[in-house]
Amino acid sequence: MALALAGRLLMVLLLAGTGVAAPPPPQVSPSEATVDSITAIYNFGDSISDTGNLLREGDTGMLRYTTGLPYGVTIGRPTGRCSDGFLMIDFLAEDLGLPLLNPYLDRRADFTHGVNFAVAGATTLSTTALANRGLTVSHTNSSLGVQLRWFKEFMSSTTNSPREIDKKLASSLVMLGEIGGNDYNYVFLQPRRTNDRHDPISNATRSAESLAHALSLVPEVVQSVADAAKEVLDMGATRMVIPGNFPIGCMPSYLTAATASSPASLRDGDGCLVSFNVLARAHNERLRRAVGELRRSPDATVAYADYFAAYLEILRHAPRLGFEGGAALRRACCGAGGGEYNFDHNRLCGAPGTTVCADPSRRPSWNGIHLTQHGYRVMTELLYRRGLACPAAVKLPRQKPCLPVS
Repeated sequence: MALALAGRLLMVLLLAGTGVAAPPPPQVSPSEATVDSITAIYNFGDSISDTGNLLREGDTGMLRYTTGLPYGVTIGRPTGRCSDGFLMIDFLAEDLGLPLLNPYLDRRADFTHGVNFAVAGATTLSTTALANRGLTVSHTNSSLGVQLRWFKEFMSSTTNSPREIDKKLASSLVMLGEIGGNDYNYVFLQPRRTNDRHDPISNATRSAESLAHALSLVPEVVQSVADAAKEVLDMGATRMVIPGNFPIGCMPSYLTAATASSPASLRDGDGCLVSFNVLARAHNERLRRAVGELRRSPDATVAYADYFAAYLEILRHAPRLGFEGGAALRRACCGAGGGEYNFDHNRLCGAPGTTVCADPSRRPSWNGIHLTQHGYRVMTELLYRRGLACPAAVKLPRQKPCLPVS
């Protein structure tokens, strides 16, 4: 079955979560006429939206490659972002006429118009909670609970009263995630180690048990996201976006892990691994219900951002969206090994022996785990202007109505 080689995912999956030489989003100063009255963004999450916190925490192991070139190659410098350039959170800030969000751990930064608390490798559950489940977290302790504490400390230190916090949040957008994928990834990262490498899981029974273990985490992970969202809403947030998980069974890293033994029947019509997408769908369906509960707050708009559907749009309409079609659609731009996916779990993007494709803007996948700048740009367009983040938490020019739930 598709999970038979899940162990090949290794620690690299903990990172998850663009025209060539495309100009970066400008570091603009907000005008008096801000877009939809949003004057600040507060972001929580993992590597899908980290703009430099892990870099400042001090990276370890395989994560060290994300803090130097070729990461950032499209914008001419590494920034701690897990891509060749900018991320969805950057393009959203640009759309709102705000400066790019500085990472919270950059103590010299200007946080007038928001803060980014996301950390690559972060989990939703605390390291203690995961340890109680037999899961070891080795890269960062900055879970969602830690990020929420940072947020509260920041608000307390920059305001004089709860009423002032309420007022500040009334003109802010809160992005709560994407986060949760790493909690599940750790389940698949517990196999034996030999010679400082993870052995692949070749036992089908054990692989099935890993999937069952990951699925058992879903209620607790989603509840943690919902609890954090409620705390921020209770502090005065009026506009919030809570993203779901990507279709992980469509990512080159997962596809590589299952290539050796997966019969075609275990793939869906998009060429994605059904078993891994079962986990992503379970998380998303439960999260969507939790978001529905949060919408009972009469004073707030809480949007669900459908990352799953947005990424499938890229796969299904690649040429129209500026990507190569065919086999290149599932091939990492930066990696090693060539082959169908250009992903080698022992030689991640940036490691000796890895190479970068000539035009990152033509690939959705940057390193087999994260997207290219162009991939993130298209995701942002699909979510916030083409109706895949609903109900709309902010009103943007040329914004289409919400699409029916798939």
